[in-house]
Amino acid sequence: MGAIHLRRALIVALLIGGTDSMVDAQDTRQPPRPRLPLELLADTLAICRLDARAPVPAWAEQSSGFLTVSRTAEELSITAHQHAVPAGVPCERDYRALRVRGPLPLNLVGILAAIADPLAAAGLSIFAISTYDTDYVLIKAHDLEAALRVLERAGHQVRR
Repeated sequence: MGAIHLRRALIVALLIGGTDSMVDAQDTRQPPRPRLPLELLADTLAICRLDARAPVPAWAEQSSGFLTVSRTAEELSITAHQHAVPAGVPCERDYRALRVRGPLPLNLVGILAAIADPLAAAGLSIFAISTYDTDYVLIKAHDLEAALRVLERAGHQVRR
């Protein structure tokens, strides 16, 4: 009985224009994930959370190298070199960053998923940051070697 219902659903989809052919309607394959050139950045980073109304602190404004500042109605989030963040600032420390070598066109599909999916399947969490030119994936330093092995097995080329 299940096959009859599936066949009817496919015919209805064809009739209302939901798909081009019976073959397309039955095709559940995912497009292949891109294999990406990744570069491990040398610095150890900290991800900080400040009050949404707080000014950008001087330590962040004077930071050189990797720095992101994002403000929303709920928070001021700063990611910077760990050594630049003063003690007492609320943050998560000991992150390492992988950069997708770019620049990447803004219309590319599946870039972060190609990195995040194999890491999630291995039980490894990430913190993703996107810029106009490329994407960065931050991984806890204690998970770095396992994450690099997972990404290389997924077909990515990692420059250390």
